[in-house]
Amino acid sequence: MAGPGAYWFGNEEINEVLDVIKRGYLFRYGSKDDPKFLHKVSDLEKEFARYCGADYALATSSGTASCLVSALALGLKPGDEVIVPAYTFVASYSSLIFAGVIPVLAEIDDSLTLDPDDIEQRITSKTKAIMPVHMLGNPSNMDKIMAIAKKHNLFVLEDSCQAAGASYKGRKIGTIGDIGAFSLNIFKTINTGDGGLVATNDKSLYETAFGIHDQGHKPSRLGVEVGARSVLGLNFRMNEITAAVAMAQLGKLDKIVSTLREKRTKLKGLISEARGFKFRTLNDPKGDCATICTVIFETREKAVKVSQALGSKTVDQSGWHVYANMEHVLRFLKEKGQPHTKGSYPKTDDILSRAMNISVGVVDGGLGAGWGININSTDAEIEAAAKQFVNACK
Repeated sequence: MAGPGAYWFGNEEINEVLDVIKRGYLFRYGSKDDPKFLHKVSDLEKEFARYCGADYALATSSGTASCLVSALALGLKPGDEVIVPAYTFVASYSSLIFAGVIPVLAEIDDSLTLDPDDIEQRITSKTKAIMPVHMLGNPSNMDKIMAIAKKHNLFVLEDSCQAAGASYKGRKIGTIGDIGAFSLNIFKTINTGDGGLVATNDKSLYETAFGIHDQGHKPSRLGVEVGARSVLGLNFRMNEITAAVAMAQLGKLDKIVSTLREKRTKLKGLISEARGFKFRTLNDPKGDCATICTVIFETREKAVKVSQALGSKTVDQSGWHVYANMEHVLRFLKEKGQPHTKGSYPKTDDILSRAMNISVGVVDGGLGAGWGININSTDAEIEAAAKQFVNACK
C-alpha cells in the first residue's frame, strides 16, 4: 500500500541516492568548494519552486512540519482561530494545535473539500486564517475561498499535502494562497518515505518559515554561517538523501499525474453504467491529480453494501481522516469550547457515510482506498475492477 510515486521507484532514485552515499556527505549545508557536497536539498528547493511557479520553496522533514512551519510563518498566535474542513488528515489539526492555534472545523461539500458556503458563519473576531485542504488530490474551490479571505482580511494556508502535481485554473496548488504545505510521505503523489515542502511567493514568509525550520537561521545559503537571528526556530531540516530521492520523484510528477488521469478516466467510463451513485465534484476537472476516484451513493445502506462486497469500507470509517474518529483532537476541541462530538458537522457526516474511495494511484486502507487499481494497472485489470464494482452495485 502506497502512493503512485512509490510504484515508480527505479534507477533514477537509486542513482541520485548513490551519488550522495558515495561522497559520504548527508547534511544540507556545506561548502560549495567541497566536492563531497552535492547540495541536493538546495537544488530541490529551486526545482520545486520552478515547478510550482513560486518564488520560493523550502524543504522540510515532513508534511506535518510544513503545515506547522507555515502556520508559524504567518504569525499565528496562541488563541487565534483557523477554519479547517471536518474531513482531512489529523496533521492538519495537530500542526495548528502545536502552534497554539484553535482549529475551527467547517463542513465539506460533494468535492470532499471545504464548503465555501459554510465558512463565513464560522468566522469570529479571533479568526486569522483559512486552511483549505486539497483532499485526495482534488483542489478546493479556491476562487470562492480566496474571495472570502480577501473580504475578511484572512490568511490562506493551503494544505496541499495530498495533492502535489494538482492545479487550479492553471495555477499549481500551494501557490494560490499566502503559503502552501506539501508532503512527501509514502502515501502521497510523490514520496521519499517522509519529507515535506513549502511554497510561497512572499519573501518575508519564506524567510520566516526558513528560520522556524532551522533554529532561526537565514535562508539562501549553503554554509552554516549566519547573521543575526530574528526568530526562534526548531529543526525541521531535510537531509541530502531525502532530497536526492525527491529530485528523482519530482522529475516524474507530471507523468505520474497524466497517467493517473488516463487510468481514472477509463475506470469512470466503465463503472458509469452502474446506478445509485454519483462521482464526487471536481472543482477543476483538468487540475485534479486523480489519485482517487470517489463515489457518493444515494443511500448509506447502498454504500455499506457495495464497499463491504469489495472488501473496502465507507469513507466515514477511514480512521484519522474523519474528525469524529479522532478522539485526541475531540478532547482538545472540547477543552476549547468547540463542537467535539460525532454529529457536530451533519453535512460532512452524511456525505462521508455514503462515500467510497476507489484507489487509482494512492492505495491506502487508512483512506478507505484499499480496493481499486494502481498506477501500474493494465487495461485488463481496470476492466476487471470495473466489472467487480458494477456487479457489487446490482
